[in-house]
Amino acid sequence: MSGHSKWHNIKNKKGKADAKRGKIFTKMARKIAVAVKEGGADPEYNPSLKAAIDSAKAENMPNDNIERAIKKAAGDGDNDHFESVTYEGYGPSGIAVMVLCLTDNRNRTAPDVRHAFDKHGGNLGTDGSVAFMFDKKGQFGIELTDDMDSEVLEMDAIDAGAEDIQVDEDGVLIVTEPEDYGDVRKALEEKGYSFAISEITYIPQTTTVLEDPEDRKKMRKLIDQLEENDDVQEVIHNWENDDEDEE
Repeated sequence: MSGHSKWHNIKNKKGKADAKRGKIFTKMARKIAVAVKEGGADPEYNPSLKAAIDSAKAENMPNDNIERAIKKAAGDGDNDHFESVTYEGYGPSGIAVMVLCLTDNRNRTAPDVRHAFDKHGGNLGTDGSVAFMFDKKGQFGIELTDDMDSEVLEMDAIDAGAEDIQVDEDGVLIVTEPEDYGDVRKALEEKGYSFAISEITYIPQTTTVLEDPEDRKKMRKLIDQLEENDDVQEVIHNWENDDEDEE
């Protein structure tokens, strides 16, 4: 593992995202709406809604906003039909990128995504061109406070059914199989833990370092441009970004 831990990178990403708070709430509301449409408005019986609410709470989205998004999606008056679309492509020097979108208009989203790749030294691939390099997983981040013992937390996570645990000085990253996500979360919640990160996502099997500073700059711009887009929920990549040349 280079310079910084995975935890540091994720927290860093979340910190940058804080600056785009309003945009994030819009995206979360969309994610909740799609989950409700697919599986009903009760999170106890709808795991994808439960995961969407967890993500929204980890992003500090107020409960009122969450409730409103669920109600709106459950109501008949809601004509927004969002569908889930994933675009796959390559960033500079062949970095694998997956762009997870929720859109009500593919004809708007596809050219925007393609343009971002073209502009920053990448190219859009075909379906399946990079997906095989990632595994779908549940992921939790728990911040370590002074009164917490990371070894106890590790044991609790193993007991809860976690598949992999990474500990560093600031936090613990817990990875599960997607189908175990709900049970692991519930078990840890019952032990009193709260989550800085809580999501079902894609984790790269291997990561790649970009040696060229120019490539790193392009990659960062590609990610930023994609994340600016309201239709884009998440940008997943296998770039080993240790932020050593962050401004």
